[in-house]
Amino acid sequence: LANVYPTESAASQKREERLRKFRELHFKRNEARKLNHKEVVEEDKRLKLPTNWEAKKARLEWELMTDEKKKECAAKGEDYDRVKLLEISAEDAERWERKKKKKNPDPGFSGYAEAQLRQYQRLTKQIKPDMDGYERQREQCGEDFHPTSNSLIHGTHVPSKEGIDRMVEDVEKQIEKRAKYSRRRAYNDDADIDYINERNAKFNKKAERFYGKYTAEIKQNLERGTAV
Repeated sequence: LANVYPTESAASQKREERLRKFRELHFKRNEARKLNHKEVVEEDKRLKLPTNWEAKKARLEWELMTDEKKKECAAKGEDYDRVKLLEISAEDAERWERKKKKKNPDPGFSGYAEAQLRQYQRLTKQIKPDMDGYERQREQCGEDFHPTSNSLIHGTHVPSKEGIDRMVEDVEKQIEKRAKYSRRRAYNDDADIDYINERNAKFNKKAERFYGKYTAEIKQNLERGTAV
């Protein structure tokens, strides 16, 4: 009997040890399953986000930091632009300056749609909302300020003198800018061909513009065959 009890006790201990290990493995498996499910959900969220989400997020964080910095400077009575410049190293400033010089702000004409978009963006950047005028117009129009299908307000708006002057000034600037454009010259089929390629044609035109009046007689003699 003395030999039987130690054997049963050892077997019981081994069984308890195996059950404990089994429970630990079961717990770890459940933990791994939860983590995998969490990662799958997060990955699905990331895939559903826009392609430029990371850039937008970084931009928003930078804007929040900038706003907080501006508030801190305003509370201390400091100039934010001056504080920002003091925090920029000479190497960063030089790198940004080189990048600014390389970047061409005017890509030129590539199509009417792009030109129209650039014009729209330029005009919208110039808009400065007049909140006082907005409130006055809102009081004058009353319920018709937010028109419905039953509202009859078409043609009742009268623009202000400042708005008309601003529009006239912008149109005059556009006319002045268009006057500086160099239009493409039409091709003349009857003109004499005195060039071998496009580059040579441009050179001949420049030479004719500067020296044409001095060589007109020589050309005429060559064409008549009476040149000495």
